[in-house]
Amino acid sequence: MTISNRSYCFSSIVTLYFFFLVFLVLHTFASPCGHDQRDALLEFKHECLVNKSYSTPLLSSWNKSSDCCSWEGVTCDDKSGKVISLDLKFTPLNNSLKPNSGLFKLQHLCSLTLQNCGLYGEIPSSLGNLSRLTNLDLSYNGLVGELPAASVGNLSSLTRLDLWRNDLVGEVLVSIRNLTLLEYISLGYNKFGGYTPASFANFIKLSTFDISHNQFTGEFPFPLLNLTTSLSILGIANNLFKSTFPSDMSGFHSLEYLDVSGNSFSGPFPTSLFTIPSLSSVNLEGNQFKGPIEFKNISSSSQLGTLYLAQNKFDGPIPKSISNFHNLHILDVSHNSLSGPVPTPIFSNSDNLKRLYLSNNKLEGEIPSWFGGVLMLLVSHNSFTSFGKSLDLFGLDLLTQTLDFSSNSFQGPLPHWICNINPLTRLNLDLSNNNFSGSIPQCLGNTIIGFKGLNLQNNNLSGVLPDVFVDATELVSFDVSNNQLEGKLPESLIHCISLLILNVQNNRIKDKFPSWLGPLVLLNVLIIGSNDFYGPLYHPHVSVGFQSLKIIDISRNNFNGTLPPFYFANWPEMTMLTEYGEGYMEDGYPYHISMEMVNKGVYMLFELIRTDFRAIDFSGNEFSGEIPTSVGLLKGLRLLNLSGNAFTSDIPQSLANLISLEALDLSRNQLSGQIPVNLGSLSFLSVINFSHNNLQGPIPRGTQFQRQNCSAFIGNPKLFGLEDICGETHHVPSLPPPQQEAEDLSEPKEQVISWKAAVIAYVPGVFCGLVIGHIFSPFIHKWVK
Repeated sequence: MTISNRSYCFSSIVTLYFFFLVFLVLHTFASPCGHDQRDALLEFKHECLVNKSYSTPLLSSWNKSSDCCSWEGVTCDDKSGKVISLDLKFTPLNNSLKPNSGLFKLQHLCSLTLQNCGLYGEIPSSLGNLSRLTNLDLSYNGLVGELPAASVGNLSSLTRLDLWRNDLVGEVLVSIRNLTLLEYISLGYNKFGGYTPASFANFIKLSTFDISHNQFTGEFPFPLLNLTTSLSILGIANNLFKSTFPSDMSGFHSLEYLDVSGNSFSGPFPTSLFTIPSLSSVNLEGNQFKGPIEFKNISSSSQLGTLYLAQNKFDGPIPKSISNFHNLHILDVSHNSLSGPVPTPIFSNSDNLKRLYLSNNKLEGEIPSWFGGVLMLLVSHNSFTSFGKSLDLFGLDLLTQTLDFSSNSFQGPLPHWICNINPLTRLNLDLSNNNFSGSIPQCLGNTIIGFKGLNLQNNNLSGVLPDVFVDATELVSFDVSNNQLEGKLPESLIHCISLLILNVQNNRIKDKFPSWLGPLVLLNVLIIGSNDFYGPLYHPHVSVGFQSLKIIDISRNNFNGTLPPFYFANWPEMTMLTEYGEGYMEDGYPYHISMEMVNKGVYMLFELIRTDFRAIDFSGNEFSGEIPTSVGLLKGLRLLNLSGNAFTSDIPQSLANLISLEALDLSRNQLSGQIPVNLGSLSFLSVINFSHNNLQGPIPRGTQFQRQNCSAFIGNPKLFGLEDICGETHHVPSLPPPQQEAEDLSEPKEQVISWKAAVIAYVPGVFCGLVIGHIFSPFIHKWVK
């Protein structure tokens, strides 16, 4: 080492040592926490520890044996020893703020952070005692009521206010209009309302303004237009704003993030907005904008990375000028009226675009070859007819891909590239609801190794299902329903150890019941209805398996034989109640499934699994003997259809144990005896059909029976007591002769359970971004909330 280098190192060491001494001296002679500060903190701690069931490890350091300035979450002023900052985020305080709380005695506080602490109740007016606050964070708590306006107005030094995700109400913007030093306002996910006061034009330091997910009304907050130099984040999504958009937004020189989604803004596309170089994210979806999408004077330094324009009324073509946004990685223009072909040059030279949503438009023509590099591509519900000849999906990113080409106008054989995909790609592929024909190629076995989902439903595919699943261990869902496939189920499906959903409904598959699939421990949904399956369901020497089964549909096949009394005892997943107890609850209110199972899609089945929907459909077969009493063990069952068989004897009393049951169809069997009165104890049971059996005796008087349609009991000539249901002069019709039965059952839909469907009222969201397609067999017509 040279002399100069040694000298430099020595000098550096001396400098560091000097600063260390200064730091040590300052902290040695810093004023200790005063007794008044310590006592106020301990008083606050005592208030928060009323509920002993909650552990607060952070507060364990708060004791009299140490200086309170050294306690966790506490910062003091070095000179005065006064507490100036309290940061208790994620500490489970789990209590309400009392008006005389020790917290409000810390009058030198400059920063108070109680984020996600489990606080609840109203904010007391004593908050105004903390007049030196510059930062107030009460986000992610359970606070209710209005902000104490006078007290909040006393916090004149406040620069940061965060009340995100509470349950606060009132015209909060009026309460804070005098806090002109504010730089950061986050009020999202409350129930605030009112207008934006004109005085907000004086908030010249404001950089973040987020009031999304509230009930603010009126026009666009025009006072904010004066904040051209400071405002960088503007979030007013999901409110009640209703007006045209400002004609000129170009003055927001510092704007980076804009979200106005979920309002009722109207007018033409805000072209001026996209001339701002700093803009990185724009969300205009869910409004009433209309007309063509136009970009002008796009800066070469534009930072735009995400652009959401979905669910508006935009029309015309996708503009070529969009390719000038070189940093764009997410583009969503779905659910509009865009038309014409997709311009070939768009993004063809860009590697940044990873998510492209074009679904539900009027686009047509060819899928451009550059689509092959997009990570998530959704182009469903358009009129595309062909794939580009150079479309290359072999080099797809090895991360999970989602390609949704469903509900277009493709025809002919399945695309050639399905056999050229990199087998290491984790792929969700949806080609459903098209007009593909021919057979499923054997070469699929080379690429399905990495498939997560494959949806080919609602096409015209024929031939046998190829036995190509030996290496498909990643496959989660496989749907080929509503085609013309025949033969047997491929035995290699047993290797699909990740399979959750198997749907082959409505084909021409002729096979015995696939009990050999029982060892698939993750299988939640098995749908094989409307085929030519045959033979008995139960074999004495074959293990039943299917330990995770939640939905099974074997309807409209040729299954026969009897089921032993213990048959359903082997399906443990259906015996479990949902986490919400006796019936599914959402947001604190009973949530009923809309029994309108109109073949809604394998990917909606993922939502059914998520919401713990459990269903059995054995209808339209040739089962005989008694209904197994073990059906009463399936306490999580919400839909049971055993209609159209030859079951005999009495209706099992054990059905009264199905406390989550919402729909029951036992029609068109040979059941006898009386309708069990104890079914009236099933509080969620809303739709029942006992028609066309040999039942006798009185109709039970319970609400579940009296609110049914007359058609739920026809064809049981020995039943009586229908006066309250069908009218005083009505008598239960006798079983009609075969030639009249179809006519009798075609009464107006409001009078008859049509069993043309079943599933949930509405499940927002889809699996992996794929659209909702088909679910399963006929079930209940209508649901009453």
